[in-house]
Amino acid sequence: MNSAFGLYTHIRANRRRSALLLSGLFVLVMLLVFSVDLIVGALLDEGALQDRIQASTRHTLQATPLAALGVGLWILLAWRFHQALIDALTGGEPLARSDAPELYNLLENLCISRGMPMPALHLVDSDALNAFATGMNPRQYAISVTRGLVAALSREELEAVLAHELTHIRNGDVRLMVVALVISGVVSLVAEVIFRLLLRGPRLRLPEGGGRAGRRVGGALAAVAIGLALIALAWLLSLVLRFALSRTREFLADAGAVELTGNPDAMVAALMKISGRAEMPDVPSGIMEMCIENQKSGIADLFATHPPIEARIRALMDHAGGRLHAPAGLL
Repeated sequence: MNSAFGLYTHIRANRRRSALLLSGLFVLVMLLVFSVDLIVGALLDEGALQDRIQASTRHTLQATPLAALGVGLWILLAWRFHQALIDALTGGEPLARSDAPELYNLLENLCISRGMPMPALHLVDSDALNAFATGMNPRQYAISVTRGLVAALSREELEAVLAHELTHIRNGDVRLMVVALVISGVVSLVAEVIFRLLLRGPRLRLPEGGGRAGRRVGGALAAVAIGLALIALAWLLSLVLRFALSRTREFLADAGAVELTGNPDAMVAALMKISGRAEMPDVPSGIMEMCIENQKSGIADLFATHPPIEARIRALMDHAGGRLHAPAGLL
């Protein structure tokens, strides 16, 4: 297995992906602006479909500076407050050194060995066995671990998990995942507002007679249908952007953990314990995608952001010198 730590091609690729995701966010927002204008215009005007499309196109172009400002403000807020929001959604609390001195020492020694600034430590009050890293810059980086993980793993296994998350920070995976989370948040928010508007707003009714009035209302109905289809497309594209994030990042982070600790068996043992015990039901899916494990099964595996945990264990055993025997169910 190639070393993940210091894999500069992966780091550069993540930087490019981050820029592309931010560009994609602006495109999705413009698509949403057009869709919203199309729907609202149809509900208020009931004009012909061609007229509505032309008007919405004109309004969207006029709204471009405002949309760019809105995207910038959203990113700024996410940049500043994403950790507080994630803590609120997961129940995470900052850990002081006096709260968990051994955990602090493990992380501090790993950071010193690589000359990295030490991320903050957070504890999630959950029986699940999981961990994740967050942050957009060195001053914001944090590693969160669940109470269940700390209780179930040995010192060496905890060290391997912390090294895994440090590798995500070093390789730029964390920033990329936060950006993807911001994008999905924008699209989901706008989609929810529109659907609530349609549920509570005015209704379009076809007149009893046909003729020109019927064609106008029919055009308005078609405009609403197109707008809804475009919103659904924007939502789907936001998912595609998230699923397009390479699943190899977990293999690379596992390899980075081995390089940092020099103990492949500790990473194997940690994954074996985490397998099947990582689910946090009350945590949003976007945050689960940032965790060390978020395995899906069946059809859902087609859209999984993590490789199967048995594949990760096999890679460690085949390429990183892991010798620990895994149960038959995992390999």
